[in-house]
Amino acid sequence: MTLTFLTNLVNHHQICVADELYGRFKEGYVYVAFEPLPEWLRKGGYQEIERPYILKAYESEENRARAEALAYESDVVIIGSASEKLVRRRLQENKITFHYNERWFKRISYHLLSPRLWKRIFCNHIRYRNKPSYMLCASAFTAPDARKVFAYPGKCFKWGYFTRVDDFNLEASLAAKRGNTRIMWCARFLDWKHPELPVKLARRLKDTGYDFRLDMYGSGVELERTKELAGRLGVEDVVAFKGNLPNEEILQEMRGHNIFLFTSDRNEGWGAVLNEAMSNGCAVVASDKIGSVPFLVKDRVNGLVFKSEDLDSLTSRVRELLDVPTVCEDYARAAYRTMREEWSPRNAAGSLVNLIGVIMAGRLEEYKKSEGPCSWAR
Repeated sequence: MTLTFLTNLVNHHQICVADELYGRFKEGYVYVAFEPLPEWLRKGGYQEIERPYILKAYESEENRARAEALAYESDVVIIGSASEKLVRRRLQENKITFHYNERWFKRISYHLLSPRLWKRIFCNHIRYRNKPSYMLCASAFTAPDARKVFAYPGKCFKWGYFTRVDDFNLEASLAAKRGNTRIMWCARFLDWKHPELPVKLARRLKDTGYDFRLDMYGSGVELERTKELAGRLGVEDVVAFKGNLPNEEILQEMRGHNIFLFTSDRNEGWGAVLNEAMSNGCAVVASDKIGSVPFLVKDRVNGLVFKSEDLDSLTSRVRELLDVPTVCEDYARAAYRTMREEWSPRNAAGSLVNLIGVIMAGRLEEYKKSEGPCSWAR
């Protein structure tokens, strides 16, 4: 069997599951990238990735022609951020095709008023609803969005981004952090990532006498404004701005922090930093509108979920962890188990191969998977 993944660029949020798929398919698996790594991602710590199965279509006309041939000829194609023209012919001829999308309707007013968006959704998704076309949902909100427009009936499956899950001594990491509460936030400083929320939280925690430190990693247009806010609120003694670090260093920093805050609103399609925080021993407190959160976080089981953009809700949830440090550690352990036993790249690849086999055998009506990658998305 041959499997081709079509996307815009190569990044470390997709490469781990790609490695696993290559291990299963060997030369039958190709990862096609249509764009080079942009400079803004390089500045943010991303590095160029090389693999034998990566086909960089942008490098030559020969590569581009091979990519287009694979898009039609492969037994199975997964299309992410690439031109839909590449898969229309195969869909018309009833070849198995997966779309790989985050939520469509991030901005409510936009989807209600944009004829261009409605036309694109019809042409690329609705018109093929009765073809062997399936949706790998890189957001818990993709399937509900598809239902709104009657696309992919009974053909949506949980998916996402899959960062690596390392073996490390979690118990030693947790023991080293006891008695020294460190809170971490890591993202681009953009308005919809809401960097102001952790700073305002710090003021509240300081006012109520908690002993903690908040470290904020990243850069962006809201960085200076966030620093000014920290100054106005008088929390510069407990809030530190750490700048950009390479991804490997960020993962190590996660292991040194007790709590990870994920404060984005509905504009966060997936949010692979959540995978990373859960895989590296943090107890997470995450917004309920982030695409990955309903898939990965079970509230008060392996983390805490707060109401998006609501400072009171965020404060309440963080205080739960600060008040009972043993619960904080329990969530960190459960989060690590979730990533290791369910949402790891290896499990995702295996689940996808199994799902493809079920579809090829015409047994989708018997498919019962209810949790984890490639389970039914409702």
